Amino acid sequence: MVRTNWKVFEEDYWAISTTLQELLKNSNATSVILLDKTGQLIGSVGEEPRFDMHSFASLCAADFEANAQLAKLIGEKDFSTLYHQGSNESMYLARVEKDIILVVLFDKKTTLGLVRLRTKKAVDGLASVIRGLYDKLEYENEEYSSEFGEDFTAQAELEIDSLFSD
Repeated sequence: MVRTNWKVFEEDYWAISTTLQELLKNSNATSVILLDKTGQLIGSVGEEPRFDMHSFASLCAADFEANAQLAKLIGEKDFSTLYHQGSNESMYLARVEKDIILVVLFDKKTTLGLVRLRTKKAVDGLASVIRGLYDKLEYENEEYSSEFGEDFTAQAELEIDSLFSD
């Protein structure tokens, strides 16, 4: 299930924020961005980019998805990381969990090796936080759906469908 509306609890916010800050510092990157596969920004730290962050996040998500399809074409399950090198700026993308992507922007002040090493550690920490967050949100979704009952939910869905049918 792709979550397009994030709800982050305070302890999870601090765990995510701390991990992103540590990655930024330990990798000597310029920016670190966490987003979901729909392109929704979850968090970012570092230098304020000179571009529209929402467009960038959407393009990163699309890039990751396109490369996942390329991986399947050559017989791989997916590519868990992507690297794009420019003459001055580079970016390293890593899958954190099924629907979560970590983007590290860096320049010549650091190396790909250092970014990869530090990102691996950050991905492991973030994956644990995100899995816990998924569990909490699933629990809340179960509570919410049981509050109304299956009959009510089915009737509501039929009513909504009838409103929007031609």
